[in-house]
Amino acid sequence: MRQSKLGFTLLELLIVVVIIGLLAGIVGPKLFKNINKSEVATAKAQVDTFIKALDTFRIDTGRYPSTEEGLAALSNRPNGLQGWNGPYLKKGAPADPWGSPYQYAMPGQHGDDYDVYSFGKDKKQGGDDDNKDIGNW
Repeated sequence: MRQSKLGFTLLELLIVVVIIGLLAGIVGPKLFKNINKSEVATAKAQVDTFIKALDTFRIDTGRYPSTEEGLAALSNRPNGLQGWNGPYLKKGAPADPWGSPYQYAMPGQHGDDYDVYSFGKDKKQGGDDDNKDIGNW
């Protein structure tokens, strides 16, 4: 009578673990590189949303929000402002993909009437590559 053994040997399990480790080493860095690209794309899309809301605010009120009023003026009517027909952002100004608030300044320093931007991944003004600021310029 022959009895067959079912299961895997230790060597077979080690080979599978090594293969999985190699695949994770190859695929992992490429996956995380794409995550950063999606964060930048999200920030650019949110800046475009702010631009549309700010332009609508200007059409209704005749001016852009002041720096002091900031992006909050898109969700909450500033005191005494005539023509405000908001909210222009129903859920308020979202945080950027890295969890920081978007910055707003009027007048703008980059040739536009205003600047709306994120400091990017490093959460500091300026930067290069992945740490570059993302704004309407």
